[in-house]
Amino acid sequence: MSDMEIPKSKRSQNVAIKSVIYALLFLGAISIAIPYVWMFVTSIKPVEEIQSYPPSFLVKHPTLLPYKDLFGLVPMFRYILNSIWVASVVTVANLFFCSLAGYAFAKHRFWGRDKIFFVLLGSLMIPWQVNIISGFILMRKFGWLNSYNSLIIPVMAGVFGVFLCRQFIMSIPDDLIDAAKIDGCGEFMIYRLMILPMIKPILATLAIFTFLQQWNNFIWPLIVINSSSMRTLPLALSVLNGQFGTRFAMVMAGAVVATTPMLIAFLVFQKYFMKGIVLTGLKGFYE
Repeated sequence: MSDMEIPKSKRSQNVAIKSVIYALLFLGAISIAIPYVWMFVTSIKPVEEIQSYPPSFLVKHPTLLPYKDLFGLVPMFRYILNSIWVASVVTVANLFFCSLAGYAFAKHRFWGRDKIFFVLLGSLMIPWQVNIISGFILMRKFGWLNSYNSLIIPVMAGVFGVFLCRQFIMSIPDDLIDAAKIDGCGEFMIYRLMILPMIKPILATLAIFTFLQQWNNFIWPLIVINSSSMRTLPLALSVLNGQFGTRFAMVMAGAVVATTPMLIAFLVFQKYFMKGIVLTGLKGFYE
């Protein structure tokens, strides 16, 4: 085998491997997209086409009547506003408290710092279902049932967010913080003017995680909310499926309305999302 044939064989092998990888990724993307496409197509089909056999992705006579019925028969605007308010407030609170705690765990030395941090990490191993009963009892004693307080206050900070922020902040050189202290900056000023601008990628990542989790949260609102006016979108979809389960187009329209904001948010912030995941890693975990 000549010297020129070896690089060619390696190049052809690399091309073959990349082709297989791209093909698998394409098939995976198609398999993920098909349910959403089918959901949207069903939401604009008339009843006759939905009940036709065999099923088809083609829509011969598209209609927006299911969306009109959705917003006319169900207070969807109220449910959307509830979800936006709860998810937005929880996201902003997590960005502030988790980044502040991450800064303290990453750059400050105090008694029991590492032990407290590892205890927090250990709490991630506890199934969230264990806290449902105790959480409900606390909400009832505080008088927060069926209110925004019960949906927002228990989740204003999370261990996962503290971990992400701490790992990212540990990569910031201590010399920058020392220089800021020499210039007369206080701790909160350092956090506000130096730390926050440098951790924007991880904050965007945390914001997407938190907003997505709260937008899709179903079990906890189901436990603490019992009035129609306080329902969030996941609860609304459950009720919609129960009351109008035979109206498939209307149910699919509700699912499209509930999932579209999340899809748009991810497409807008995916650059920061991927950058945050890549840069965070596990740097400083054992430091």
